[in-house]
Amino acid sequence: MNDTIKIALSKVPEVTLGFWVIKIIATTLGETGGDALTMSVFHADAHAQNGGYLIGTGIFLVVFIAAVAAQIVANTFNPWNYWIAIVASTTVGTTMADFADRSLGIGYAGGSAILLALLALALATWRLSEGSVSVNTVSTPRVEAFYWVTILFSQTLGTALGDWMADTNALGFGEGALVFAAAIAVVAMLYYASNVSHVLLFWIAFILTRPLGATLGDLLDKPHALGGLALSRVYATIVLVVSMLALIIVLPQRAGAHPTYADN
Repeated sequence: MNDTIKIALSKVPEVTLGFWVIKIIATTLGETGGDALTMSVFHADAHAQNGGYLIGTGIFLVVFIAAVAAQIVANTFNPWNYWIAIVASTTVGTTMADFADRSLGIGYAGGSAILLALLALALATWRLSEGSVSVNTVSTPRVEAFYWVTILFSQTLGTALGDWMADTNALGFGEGALVFAAAIAVVAMLYYASNVSHVLLFWIAFILTRPLGATLGDLLDKPHALGGLALSRVYATIVLVVSMLALIIVLPQRAGAHPTYADN
């Protein structure tokens, strides 16, 4: 199958500024939505050893699997299928990271290290199996499976990194968000002004949007005593959902080419 056909059959959206804006909103939504269920409904918290995070993980994992299944069986790119699956990956990533870091007591550093290893393993397996981790090749069920497993690990890792940066390093949520925004800006500069693999830079930026969203979500819904704005988790989630839906409708959503420069 030649590159032109692969791009035509790709079931992922074209990477534009709008793509990154929607992705950041989706990751922020994953944080507030995950917290709304586990903390507000099941009353889990950073010190609890109850099953709130585990229950939330189970619920969101079912939603994620169903969303990915719908994405895989679709014959062509469908923006609603894609972004529902992305939001599902962020919510289950949030609850999975919180369960590992807090309920299991692994801690942010340990959880981040484990998730980084799993993400590297997923990418390495994908690369060895298919010869490329470029998302231009996401056009078959097997490659889509690699793609979504990689995304799930990246979203979960991003949650752990965001919490680690904001809590353990005492930066706070606002300062943590600025650190990750600055890191994304550096990646963008490298993309336009260096010979670094664009595929590598794409995945780095994709991963970094998750801790950015995690810190922004915590900034919105955490209490004032913890450095947050103390907004209702449910209210913040509704506002983010409406904003995301509006952008998906207004901004062009089509399958398109992703970065492939210096893929090998």
